[in-house]
Amino acid sequence: MSPKQASHLGVDPYFPTHGDIRYRVHRYELALDYKPGPNRLGGTARLSAVAGAEPLREFALDLAEFRIGRVLVDGRAAHYTHRAGKLRVRPAKALAAGAAFTVDVAYTGNPKPVRSPWGGLGWEELTDGALVASQPIGAPSWYPCNDRPADKASYQVSITTPSAYTVLVGGRLLTRTTRAGSTTWVYEQPAPTSSYLVSVSIGQYVPLRPAGPPPGGGVPQQIHVPARLVPQAAHDFGRQADMMRLFEELFGPYPFTAYSVVVADEELDVPVEAQGVATFGTNHVDGVRGSERLVAHELAHQWFGNSVTIADWRHIWLNEGFAKYAEWLWSERSGGRPAATHAAVAHALLSALPQDLRLADPGRARMFDDRLYERGGLTVHALRCALGDAAFFPMVKDWVGQNRHGVVGTADFTAHVRRYAARPVDGLLEAWLHETALPMLPVAPGAAA
Repeated sequence: MSPKQASHLGVDPYFPTHGDIRYRVHRYELALDYKPGPNRLGGTARLSAVAGAEPLREFALDLAEFRIGRVLVDGRAAHYTHRAGKLRVRPAKALAAGAAFTVDVAYTGNPKPVRSPWGGLGWEELTDGALVASQPIGAPSWYPCNDRPADKASYQVSITTPSAYTVLVGGRLLTRTTRAGSTTWVYEQPAPTSSYLVSVSIGQYVPLRPAGPPPGGGVPQQIHVPARLVPQAAHDFGRQADMMRLFEELFGPYPFTAYSVVVADEELDVPVEAQGVATFGTNHVDGVRGSERLVAHELAHQWFGNSVTIADWRHIWLNEGFAKYAEWLWSERSGGRPAATHAAVAHALLSALPQDLRLADPGRARMFDDRLYERGGLTVHALRCALGDAAFFPMVKDWVGQNRHGVVGTADFTAHVRRYAARPVDGLLEAWLHETALPMLPVAPGAAA
């Protein structure tokens, strides 16, 4: 573990009851059975983990209200209690500091979203199927986990459902096996993944490949939609392959093996990113590309948030500010309004709103405030204006490349930026990130004000 990784192992101040810093998980293996009609989920989860710097006499997993069948640690029955979303486990024998160990949990129940200030999060039963949208604390709604964004692991997810349904999980489909009316889908996600970024979609979908490469070495992309929306979705996502090529040019190689989009057969408030996947609602498909900025936004999260992951939720602007700015860059490079125009519109909007949001630590109640997205995009634009394109774009690409599949915070980013600045940028960073007053609209040197 690098010194930087070690510095990001603390409790998340926004969700101090989530996760357990006494150990780290490096792999999850989930084998689940789901029956959509009664919304019944059951199966087993195996976690392969490593104890921290102290002997581990007990530890906790985050898990919602399921019936527990058994809990094993290294194959031996362990004592456990399960209440208030915490599965507390006491191994038969204390685990030595730094020891590798496994935990097996068998459980059944009716999954439902975790309650939060932003509504239900996690496993959501649909009219015909289900989806998972966990950001930020919904993962325990369907599997036992160490629910901290900094604790990233690989995943294998096996889900058995009636054969009429398609099952989509972020990662590579290893096998699909049908027996007696049920189909088992097995997916592998080898890249380090935060618990909130593991997605599941279960529904009656048909595949639609967007226009453009591959073949020819491009990133494999797939779109899954209800059959009646195929014509509209073909148009609305028709430029996604072009977005992928642009973002690889600007941000570096796509960090995963493939990218999938699911249009759930339900209206959703907003699309949701996950590792290698984005989920949209039927309301985001209109046949006239009315939500194209969101297509760009969710794709950009594969670099910003999913590969380069925040250590805790105070730093969410690093996800959303760059995804917002990616919208503006796509507009600028695809014949739409330039980023400077988007910045001016965002600045005018923010100037009319309360000046009480601190971007680098907005507080839990404001972590999804619209102002955070707009001010985050403006902060990235301010850095572009200050550094100039010749330094800004290499800075961004190196930030992504150097932290690929890693964990970061705001201080890591500001230290990185300083290495690319010809002149001091401490004042700019302080004003945009740590003060609440809105700075002046950023303008590139030599540009008309």
